[in-house]
Amino acid sequence: MATTGLQHVAAMYAGVVAPPLIVGAAIGLSAADLTFLTGACLFTAGLATFLQTLGIWKIGARLPFVNGVTFAGVAPMTAVVASTGDKHDALPIIYGAVIVAGLLGFVAAPFFSKAVRYFPPVVTGSVITLIGVSLLPVAFGWAQGPDPSAGDYGSSTYLTLAAVTLVIVLLLRRFTSGFVKQIAVLLGLVAGTLIAIPLGVTDFGPVADAAPVGFPTPFHFGAPQFHIAAVLSMCVVMVVSMTESTADMLALGEIVGRPSDEKVIAAGLRADTLGSALSPLFNGFMCSAFAQNIGLVAMTRIRSRYVVATGGAFLLLMGLCPMAAALIAVVPRPVLGGAGVVLFGSVAASGIQTLVRAGLDRDNNVLIVAVSLAVGIIPVSAPGFYHSFPETARIVLDSGISMGCLTAVVLNLVFNHLGRSRGEAQDVTHPMESGEEIAAVH
Repeated sequence: MATTGLQHVAAMYAGVVAPPLIVGAAIGLSAADLTFLTGACLFTAGLATFLQTLGIWKIGARLPFVNGVTFAGVAPMTAVVASTGDKHDALPIIYGAVIVAGLLGFVAAPFFSKAVRYFPPVVTGSVITLIGVSLLPVAFGWAQGPDPSAGDYGSSTYLTLAAVTLVIVLLLRRFTSGFVKQIAVLLGLVAGTLIAIPLGVTDFGPVADAAPVGFPTPFHFGAPQFHIAAVLSMCVVMVVSMTESTADMLALGEIVGRPSDEKVIAAGLRADTLGSALSPLFNGFMCSAFAQNIGLVAMTRIRSRYVVATGGAFLLLMGLCPMAAALIAVVPRPVLGGAGVVLFGSVAASGIQTLVRAGLDRDNNVLIVAVSLAVGIIPVSAPGFYHSFPETARIVLDSGISMGCLTAVVLNLVFNHLGRSRGEAQDVTHPMESGEEIAAVH
């Protein structure tokens, strides 16, 4: 349980620390404050993961879901920083906006979850595939190195290291069994890191500089401030985050053999939004489910939510022990990139498996999949496509997962609901409702 939980942390670590590093750099935080902010985000990610996996009352999907800082909030947060005269007020303004957005999202969660009826296999399959495809460029970016502005970015050394890590993971998955096979990704990350040491790619400096113990004291950067513009922008991010989390819960439900119904999605959204509302108390940012860990569940077939809860415990530990957080950070980005190809590709493959059951013999469903994937891939293949749109609109438009999900839902309504009788609509949009097909899925 410890090793597989740590494997989940390794898969999502880079995604958790990137937002605080970007926002902290934009503010101009000192090295000590930047380390503190990163540790706070790890700590709050652990709390949010506990809420999601273990749950309390009607809060938490109780699925093997890792929660952490959503990258969707980076652009509006840096915009808040740029528009704030005194940079010392930037984080309190951001925290105030996140608290309001989180509380509003918590109230809206049961209403938002009712949209699950509009997520039949043709929609969920498209979205799951899109999640994997959208994440693959992240792995490719990691494989090229830690700094896109560096001269050695994309060098043969980095790419070879990523390829070697990928091969190690594949060999372990092919020629081992049992426990070793289950932790193939973790072993690949360790092996890749060891190989990187003589190449000079691994940096142990952060471990030596980190303090052994540290606690994210509440409101370390100041009491939250509430500015209407910042609140509105973070509310838009919350809608995007809830849309992506809904898609992620549907994807994970299919993978673990426990399809996410309206009740599960509502509980999962409550965990996301409550975790976001509580996060600023400990100096963290908005939290959301991490799609990359879905790939790890799909590949290892370890479906226990307690394994992911153990990963949440590691996140809490790293938030309380900066030295432990720095140790995980030692893993070079190219090594993460090599493992990421397997993880994110597994998500896309799971989506394709769902589409197989989606009734693609119907022309309407083929059209829904085709257009949804095309729209969702736009931000990935053409990042500046929506550059002329307002910044607020781009929060949604630049999220390929959200745009693809919205497109699939709307097209499903247009082609499979509007103008049809109730019986026809049910037959077209819920092909998994028959007992035979449910048995086949399980």
